[in-house]
Amino acid sequence: VLLSKLYGPQGTFYFTSHSPGEHIICLQSNSTRLVSFGGSKLRIHLDIRVGEHDLDAAITQAKDKVNEVSFKLEHLIEQIEQIVKEQNYQRDREEKFRMTSEDTNSNVLWWAFTQTLIFISVGIFQMKSLKDFFIAKKLV
Repeated sequence: VLLSKLYGPQGTFYFTSHSPGEHIICLQSNSTRLVSFGGSKLRIHLDIRVGEHDLDAAITQAKDKVNEVSFKLEHLIEQIEQIVKEQNYQRDREEKFRMTSEDTNSNVLWWAFTQTLIFISVGIFQMKSLKDFFIAKKLV
């Protein structure tokens, strides 16, 4: 016997099952009068709910609010992941641009150095040629 209690003309009892499966509930009256001879009636109403039932509207609203917040949180996490991917892409792109800029600047520097050497060489060659011309014409 799990529950033995006296009730008045109306009563309620609840039980919680910790294991799934078939359950048998036995009810027995301790009245000594026979129902048909005593004139009183014995009524038993048994309501068993199986599964998940909403007991309170506040709980339902709280669950909906949690689901909504959870959905927004997942959306924000997806946005953060997208931002991180975009930042990584921009870093890679900036690094490639920097490498290209450094290579271009290096090439420009070497080209300017080469032009300077050519300019100095041509100047020395022209001075030597002009000096040889003046010596050949006997102007010096």
